[in-house]
Amino acid sequence: MKRIFADYAYGEGPRRGCWWDETCDAVERPALTGARQADVAVIGAGFTGMSAAYHLARAGFSTVVLDTHFPGWGASGRNGGFCCLGGGLLEDAAFDARFGRAARLGFRATEKAAVDLVSDLIERFGLDVGRHSAGETELAHRPKDMVALRKKAEAVECNYGVVPELIEQEDLARHGLVGPFHGALTIPIGFGLNPRRFLDGVASAAEMAGAEICHNSPVLARRLSNGQHQLETPLGVVSAPHVIIATNGYSSEDLPSWLGGRYMPGQSNVLVTRPLTDHEIAAQGWSSDQMCYDTRHLLHYFRLMPDHRFLFGMRGGLMTGAAAERRSCGRLMRDFERLFPAWAQVEVTHMWSGMVCLTRKGLPYVGSPVPGSGLWLSLGYHGNGVAMATLAGRYLADLIEGRTADPRPAAMGEPLARFPFGRARRIVMPTAYAGLMLADLG
Repeated sequence: MKRIFADYAYGEGPRRGCWWDETCDAVERPALTGARQADVAVIGAGFTGMSAAYHLARAGFSTVVLDTHFPGWGASGRNGGFCCLGGGLLEDAAFDARFGRAARLGFRATEKAAVDLVSDLIERFGLDVGRHSAGETELAHRPKDMVALRKKAEAVECNYGVVPELIEQEDLARHGLVGPFHGALTIPIGFGLNPRRFLDGVASAAEMAGAEICHNSPVLARRLSNGQHQLETPLGVVSAPHVIIATNGYSSEDLPSWLGGRYMPGQSNVLVTRPLTDHEIAAQGWSSDQMCYDTRHLLHYFRLMPDHRFLFGMRGGLMTGAAAERRSCGRLMRDFERLFPAWAQVEVTHMWSGMVCLTRKGLPYVGSPVPGSGLWLSLGYHGNGVAMATLAGRYLADLIEGRTADPRPAAMGEPLARFPFGRARRIVMPTAYAGLMLADLG
């Protein structure tokens, strides 16, 4: 595999200490052995891959899922558990200029539909995912950001058909949102959840529907023979007319080669504290169970979970390796203590990182890079993959089933554009991050 970060980023180091691992019983599944024939082979057992496998198996397609490790090893099992609007980076004006107002509204409807799909699956499977939070709350980290939030409130009703709530600075304490913030905007769509429990539930449902999930089965090679894609793993091979690549930030430059240079992984770091006491919660003044994030470009995201552990995350470093990981964790701790000083002495029990994935156009991609090839791909959720990746998996299933109507917003079917500098493209990230940091201070 040809990847753009050092091997450390794709090993156990960054995920060691992931809190979600301790909340779920490990499910043992064998590696692929021998030869398999399937209608669809899925590479990657995260939200995209498992959703696609579930919907395909439910529709009667024989489906084999291959993962280098196990469902949830990558970003799907390491994220902050925000099931919320998002998936793209384009603001309304930029979206309208590029695609038109109707396309923008179609994409916004898709964001909402993605949240609804996760909610529907949780209810359908009867999953205990620790669901909480009445939507999501964005907090102004500077006084001038409240001006932007007021404008955003006007757009939210148009885009999503709901009425958001503006919270002035003097009212934050009443909402249990005490911190160095200057007001907030709550959009009543979305909720917090345990992402591993959700993903494990989808995986179990996929198996019950007939899908086969193979652990410890990295794809070493892909060949095309007589209209069949042959995927070779260390102990076996799968032949299928359709292949879904669902590896997002853990993708490879050569699987397929077309993907090279067309995605940008980025690190996100998360910490979780021990359960906070009622006294500690009162001391900080943060008692809300809302999932929150601030208005920074390099944002912080956080939430008080049902067991009163506090989760705090932020966009991580640009380098990989054990020393770089320690530096990123140090920055994460400093920002946590600065925003929530009353908890500076509270024990942080878990800390980890994972890869998000960006595209050059700032939008997710769902489709076939080579129409008619049987090769399908979805990635680029820009740090909001719980909902959008789950819906993207269903979209892939719909496309393979050959339904009459294309389920995707047109903007999500546009081919991915290349980043400059090819495999060396991450050299642009320090400059980009520096610019965003300056903008956050302005």
